[in-house]
Amino acid sequence: MTDIKPVLLHEGDGRTKVSLSTHSIGNDLFVRLFNSQEHIGAVALSEYHFGEQRASTSVLTRFGHRDDSIAYMAAYQICRHLKKPVCAIAGIHLDDITEEEIEAIVSNCGILIDRFIETSGSS
Repeated sequence: MTDIKPVLLHEGDGRTKVSLSTHSIGNDLFVRLFNSQEHIGAVALSEYHFGEQRASTSVLTRFGHRDDSIAYMAAYQICRHLKKPVCAIAGIHLDDITEEEIEAIVSNCGILIDRFIETSGSS
C-alpha cells in the first residue's frame, strides 16, 4: 500500500468532540488530532523497523502543552499497523478543562485512532 485516501473522522460531542484527519505524503502518513481550537501542541514521528518488527517513536512537545500522549499514541499505533512512517500532530485545547473532560478527550482520540486503523486495511 503506497497511498491512503484522506480521511476526516469525528468523535464525541460538545466540549469533548475531537477530530482526526490524515493525508499521504508519498508513502508516509501525516495525521492530525484536534478540536475547534486546533494548534500544534505536540508532534510525534514513528518509523517501522522491519528487521526488529517494531515501531520507534519520538515526540516533541511545546512548552506548557500536554498533547504528547495523544500524538505518541496516534503515531505509534498507526505506524505499527501500516508499517510506514507516520507523523502525528496533536493540538487540543479546552479552557478550564476538567479531569473528566481530559479522560473523555483521550478516550475519544483512542476511538478515532482505532476506527482509522480498522478502515485503513493492512500493508
